[in-house]
Amino acid sequence: MERSIEIFAAINFLLMGLSHIVLPQEWARFFIRLRGWGTPGAFVNGFLSLGMGSLIVAFHNVWDGLPVVLTVMGWLYLVKSLLIFAVPGYGLKSLSIVSEEKAGRFRIAGVGLVAVSGLLFYALA
Repeated sequence: MERSIEIFAAINFLLMGLSHIVLPQEWARFFIRLRGWGTPGAFVNGFLSLGMGSLIVAFHNVWDGLPVVLTVMGWLYLVKSLLIFAVPGYGLKSLSIVSEEKAGRFRIAGVGLVAVSGLLFYALA
């Protein structure tokens, strides 16, 4: 199952990363829209992290080699979800730093996601 989760995550991170690189303005607009919804928008953001994080943590308990990066990311996604659900103001604050003027920052996140995807594909080879 661990290999399957690594493949799943590598594909997801690659596609999401490329999208962040190519369409940073759209990602900024998406998160600005979530912010406009208030607490429910923060919860939507939390659910996005909860889905990926819980899947990784449940099926990828690997603590050595390159795949440990995925396990750590899974736990970080869960911590992010917990913070958003338990302290919605935290989620709204994190959404408040997003602006169309700073949309280029999504490219940085995209490069990070593509890099993690590359590490996972390398480890799978």
